[in-house]
Amino acid sequence: MSFNRKVRNEKWKIKFAKISSRPLRKSFADFAVKFISLFAFFVIISLYSCDKNDTPGPQKHNPTPYEIEIPYGFPTQLNIPEDNPMTVEGVELGRYLFYDGRMSGRTHPDSLMSCATCHIQENSFECGVDHPEYEGGFTHGITGKPTPHVMLPLVNLVWNDHGYLWNGIISEDNPDPHYQNIESLVWMGIVAEHEMNSDTNRAKEVIQNIPGYPELFEKAFGSSKVTVKNMSRAIAQFIRTFISANSKFDKYLRGEVQLSPSELNGFVLFTTEEGADCFHCHGGSGNPLFTTNLFYNNGKDTIFNDPRDRYAITGDPQDHGAYKATTLRNIELTGPYMHDGRFETLDDVLDFYDHQLLWSPYIDPLMHHINDGGVQLTQNEREDLKAFIRTLRDEEFLANPDFGPPEKFPDEL
Repeated sequence: MSFNRKVRNEKWKIKFAKISSRPLRKSFADFAVKFISLFAFFVIISLYSCDKNDTPGPQKHNPTPYEIEIPYGFPTQLNIPEDNPMTVEGVELGRYLFYDGRMSGRTHPDSLMSCATCHIQENSFECGVDHPEYEGGFTHGITGKPTPHVMLPLVNLVWNDHGYLWNGIISEDNPDPHYQNIESLVWMGIVAEHEMNSDTNRAKEVIQNIPGYPELFEKAFGSSKVTVKNMSRAIAQFIRTFISANSKFDKYLRGEVQLSPSELNGFVLFTTEEGADCFHCHGGSGNPLFTTNLFYNNGKDTIFNDPRDRYAITGDPQDHGAYKATTLRNIELTGPYMHDGRFETLDDVLDFYDHQLLWSPYIDPLMHHINDGGVQLTQNEREDLKAFIRTLRDEEFLANPDFGPPEKFPDEL
């Protein structure tokens, strides 16, 4: 091979090598970039997956449902708001709050007041005439100011869908959402001058700072932050468990006992228009609540100037002087009687219905004996009627430990 040819061949090899090396270097660099990017992507995904699996998320709030067992003969429709379903945890918290005097937003022993201060279990969750808070027919709160009306007992309220209090202002029909159900009664009791005379901010602050309560609120409502809304929900749940359904008359309806001849005759008088004519407003065997939860002018007065009667709520002239027909369950323990506490004893009430009724243009049509001034029972009939009414006393309800005060409060456990 000639020298010139050999030189040309060597130059070609060098040139070919240079040309070939440029795309090879570029391909390798591109490959390296792609490999590193892919590796980083898998590392990030791996780290994210580990973090997601290893770090626990927020725990789901899952309280235990509380089932209300409907007694024999009772209505099946319950008044339980959709936004406050019954739970074991809610009822437990409500029981503590119902009996805790610090609900008033105070901690000094001389300034404590709770729902149970006046709503006493042994008096069917009413005050009773022998209570120190009772004076002249009315109860009074921390300030000594009397309540506008005497209190009503907290019995079987889970079946009341016609409004609470004597005039029914607390009702689902009230357009103001703050005045619609049992829950409303709680905050009202906190701020009312004639009750706790406090404010809601102070009440929730005191409860928030009591050890044990935040954990109970967490269990019941999914948040350890104390709010008056959840305080009201819890107490309302507890009150809805106050079911009285085991009196002598209940046992009679279930075929477990017999009524005495006097009690049985009183029952007949109670449920007939020719007798005592009580059943239209207060029920009977077909209405074991012993109230319709409706409102009636029952002939107490002829002049009507109470700004808190049923008329003040409805504006219907026929509601002048009308008030709720309270339940007759445990009635012998829930005096004084009527909205203004004018009657101290059951005998006083029977005297009124017997011959003291007063006619007015607003008298309820169900007061069939108004033209005679009353039902005009004989003395024996009155004794029989009273004997029947006493069969509505439910000793089990009055002493049920589930409704009573807790042995210890959350900060004492």
